[in-house]
Amino acid sequence: MATVELTKDNFKQTISDHDIVIIDFWASWCGPCRSFAPTFEAASDKHADICFAKVNTEEQQELAAAFNVRSIPTLMVFREQVILYAEAGALPPAALEQIVEQVRGLDMDAVRKEIEAQEQTA
Repeated sequence: MATVELTKDNFKQTISDHDIVIIDFWASWCGPCRSFAPTFEAASDKHADICFAKVNTEEQQELAAAFNVRSIPTLMVFREQVILYAEAGALPPAALEQIVEQVRGLDMDAVRKEIEAQEQTA
């Protein structure tokens, strides 16, 4: 699957239409963002069943602010509309691959139960 360009207009639809969505928050002036881009694209080619998406933080400032993106690149992973991972920093290919495998292996029923338990104690 080709990388999808996310905007505030297609964000919710993209998250709801795909089981797993991996988002790269980036900017054209950011050196680490540019160096991470080939790794992200290669993972997108390798995992055709996962939606890989990019948010240009310069063009989509409102979206970046909504997710409290303070430094870039920031990688965010959703599965079944739940944020499972959100970290700043470019990853080497092996680390991105490890995140993909961990996300695939999660028991989402257990994750939702844990979230529900945390919400009840908050």
